[in-house]
Amino acid sequence: MGRPKSLLKHPGSGRTFVGHLIRTALDSGLDPVYVVARTGDGELAAETERQGGSLVVNPDPDRGQLSSIVAALPAVRASGADAMVVLPVDVPLVSRAVVTAVLDAARDKGVHIARASHRGVHGHPVLFKRAVFDELLAADPTIGARAVVRADPARVRDVEVDDPGVTLDIDTPDDYVRVFGVKL
Repeated sequence: MGRPKSLLKHPGSGRTFVGHLIRTALDSGLDPVYVVARTGDGELAAETERQGGSLVVNPDPDRGQLSSIVAALPAVRASGADAMVVLPVDVPLVSRAVVTAVLDAARDKGVHIARASHRGVHGHPVLFKRAVFDELLAADPTIGARAVVRADPARVRDVEVDDPGVTLDIDTPDDYVRVFGVKL
């Protein structure tokens, strides 16, 4: 992208991507909200604090998304939360309604993992209950959290939503233009 995705402008909300996701999470009743960042990312730290989140540093972000989940788990555990909801910053169109639908699906005791999907395509957010935290910590970083999701399909609930935003990753300037209809 040529710049941090987390600080890109979200045309729909007027906030940054990370600001939009923090507000979406808080408005959905998630609290605390942790943002995982590289060491020394002062701009992201300031934006996270401004929007009501708390920063967690990932000491090895180049190991992929699972490394960010693993970095956040100690803070999530210490908070006493029963689950963590993963909202990647490059999937910035997740809405409060979708987060609420995933939370509602996870109320079922047999569900340990709930994930949004649109037209059968898995997306975000993904909710992991405390019961699978140790599996996330032990997962192969080259496979990521998918290994935990695939380990026992009976404990996974796919939450079908009528919102394509759950599957729209914005990884390039062309993606940004395609999704938002404006140039960076």
